[in-house]
Amino acid sequence: MNTGSKLRVAIIGAGYVSRYHIMALKRLDFVEIIAICDLNTKLAGALAKTYGIDTVLSNPADLEAMKPDAVYVLTPPSSHCALALQAMDMGAHVFVEKPMADSVAECDTMIERAREKNLVLSVDHSDLFDPVIAKAIAEVKSGACGDVIAVDVLRSSDYPPYAGGPLPGMVRQGSYPFRDLGVHGLYVLEALLGPIEHLDVHYRATGTAPNLKFDEWHATAATAHGVGRLLLSWNVRPMQNRLIVHATRGIIEADRFLQICRVRRVLPGPKFIGIVITAFGNALRDVFRVPWNVLRFATKQLQPSPGIQRGAEEFARALHEGRPPPISAEEGRRPIALMEAACAKADEERTRELDARIVPLEPVDALVTGAAGFLGKALVKALIARGQRVRVLIRRPMKEYDTASGVQVVIGDLGDPRIVDHAVAGANVVYHVGAAMRGGPNDFEAGTVWGTRNVVDAALKHHTQKLVYVSSLSVLDHAGRDPSMSMTESSNFEPFPDKRGAYTQTKLTAEAMVSDAIRDHALPAVIVRPGQIIGPGAERVTPNGTLAIAGRWIAVGAPSQTLPLVYVDDVVDALLLASTEPGAVGKIFNVVDPEIVTQGDYLERVKGKLGNELKLVRMPTGVFMVLAFGVEMLGKMLGRGVPLTRYRVRSLRPLANFDISAARTQLHWGPKIGLRRGMETMFAATPSSATPRSDV
Repeated sequence: MNTGSKLRVAIIGAGYVSRYHIMALKRLDFVEIIAICDLNTKLAGALAKTYGIDTVLSNPADLEAMKPDAVYVLTPPSSHCALALQAMDMGAHVFVEKPMADSVAECDTMIERAREKNLVLSVDHSDLFDPVIAKAIAEVKSGACGDVIAVDVLRSSDYPPYAGGPLPGMVRQGSYPFRDLGVHGLYVLEALLGPIEHLDVHYRATGTAPNLKFDEWHATAATAHGVGRLLLSWNVRPMQNRLIVHATRGIIEADRFLQICRVRRVLPGPKFIGIVITAFGNALRDVFRVPWNVLRFATKQLQPSPGIQRGAEEFARALHEGRPPPISAEEGRRPIALMEAACAKADEERTRELDARIVPLEPVDALVTGAAGFLGKALVKALIARGQRVRVLIRRPMKEYDTASGVQVVIGDLGDPRIVDHAVAGANVVYHVGAAMRGGPNDFEAGTVWGTRNVVDAALKHHTQKLVYVSSLSVLDHAGRDPSMSMTESSNFEPFPDKRGAYTQTKLTAEAMVSDAIRDHALPAVIVRPGQIIGPGAERVTPNGTLAIAGRWIAVGAPSQTLPLVYVDDVVDALLLASTEPGAVGKIFNVVDPEIVTQGDYLERVKGKLGNELKLVRMPTGVFMVLAFGVEMLGKMLGRGVPLTRYRVRSLRPLANFDISAARTQLHWGPKIGLRRGMETMFAATPSSATPRSDV
C-alpha cells in the first residue's frame, strides 16, 4: 500500500486480547482505527471510549462501507475462518489471532482466498515477539550454548469462569485448552528445534473445573535436532509460563511472567564450582531484575502482554512498508496440522459426554437445583422422605445421589439453557435453590442470573405447576434501613447493589426476573427469602456482620446486635408449604425465626464447637470504617476495584426486627424446630466437618 497514507484498521472482537492490539496500534502514527465490532456492543463501546475509537458496530458486514485496509480478527477460534473470509471479500488484509482456525481445511480455505484476492493474511504468533522468548531464541541461534538437545515449554493457566448462555468453545470443545495454548508451545518448539516430525499428545481430566473437561495436557515432539516437551496445566499453582532450553554448553530459562531470561553456561574449571558460581550470579541478578521489572510494569515502561502488542504492531508495519508479514499464513497453518488429530479425538469425547447428558427422563414430582448445597441436600432428603420422585441438577456427579433410590440425576451447569430446559421438562414442581455463592463476576452471572433466566424460561415453556424460588435477604437495604422499623416483604430493596458486590447485584436481578414473570406471564411461582440458614455443617460459615479474612473471623460492631437466623429444616418446611399452598402463588415471604440470638452468643457457641480452630477478632465499626477508607484510597491510586469499602462496612450490620406475619398467615409457616433446639443439635459435642455450599 502507499506508505504515505494512513492504514485504516478495523477491529473485530472486544475480548481480552483486543485492548493489547489497540494499545499497540494507537502508538503508530500511520494507523487509524476506524471501528471496533463485536456482538457485545456494550463491551465494544467501553473499549471504544477508553481508546478514542469513534465507531462501534455489531455486524461485521457493516464494515464494508468503511473500506478498511486491514481487519484484525480477535474473536474465538471457531469464528476465525468465516470472519477472515468476510474481511478479505471486502478487500482488506487480515491479521488473525492464534490459533489460525479450528481445522486445516479452514486454514487452506483462508490461504486460498488470500491468494485469489492478492491480500496479506497473517497470524498472531505472539510468543515469538515476547522479549524474553526472542532473547532465548537469539541465544540459541548464536550458538553460544552449543547444540540444543531438548526444549521444555511449561505453562499453567486459568480461564475466566463460564458466564452462562449457550456453551462457548471453552466448555463445549474438549480440545479447547490445547488449541488455545498448545499452539504457542508448538511454534516455539519449531523455532528452536526445527520442524516437528512426530507429535505424541496425552490429555486427562482431573474434574477440578466442571466446565473445562480436559485440563491437563502433555505433548512430546520429535524433531531432527532434539526433543520438545510441552506441559499445559490448569491446576499447577503458582502459575508458570516458562521456556527451558537444554543445550550442550548451557541452559537457558525464559520466565515470561517475570520477564527474565537466565543463561547458565559451562564455565572453565571444576564443574561443581561452575554450577555454584552460575547459580549465585543468577540469584544476585534476580535480586535486582525482579523488583526492577515490577517497577517498570508499574510505571508502564514494561507493557502488559508485550508479545501480543509487538505482533500486532509488526503486522501493521509490514503492511505500511510493503514487506511480507512476520508470520505467514502457511506458518500459522503448521500448528493446526500438528494438533488436528489429538484435537479431533478430545472433541469427540467431549461431544459424546455432553450428548449423553440429554437422555429421556421419566416425569418426576420435583426438580431441585443446587442439590449439592447445604439447603438443597436437606430439601432432597425431605422430598424423598415424603415418597416423592425427585430429580436433581448438579454440576458434577455425587455418590450419594448415584446410589439414592428414586433420584434422577442431571449433570450440567445452571447457566446452560439446554441442560436446564432438559432438567425442568417433566417436573411438576421446580425448587430453584441453586445460585453462585463465591467467585468472580462470571460465576455469579452464570449461576445466579443466567441460571434463574433459564429456569424461568423452561418453567414457562413446560407449564411447570409451581416454581419455588429461593431468594435472599441480601436484596434488602442494609445500610440505609431504619432499625426501629419492622422488616417486611415490602421493605426497601438495596439502592446501591453495585456497591454491595456481585452476590447482591445478581440476587436482585434474579428475584426481579421471577417477579416479572409472575406479573407478565402468570408464572405460578413463590419467592422465599430465608434468613441466614444454620444447622449441622454450617459451623464454619461466618454469621452476618462477620468477615473471614486470612484465616480469621473478624466480627464487626457490637456483640449485642441480633442475627436473622433460621434452622435449615424449618426453611425446608417453608419451601414445601410454598409448593402446596394455593394462596402463596405470586407472593414473597421472608422466612426468619422470631427467636432473638445475638451475634456474640452465636459466636461463643461456634467457638465452643470449633475450639482453637476458630481465630476470632472483634473490631469496632469505626476502626473498620477507617480501614475501609484506606483500602478505597489505595484502589483509587491503582485505578482498580477493591473488596472493602465504607458502604460495604455499613451494610455489614445484620437485618433485624422482622415481621413474619405474611409467612404465618398466608404460607401457614412457623418454625417447628426453632433456633433453640436447632442450635443444641448444631453445637453438640460431635464435630462436623461439612461446610455448606451452593452448587450451580
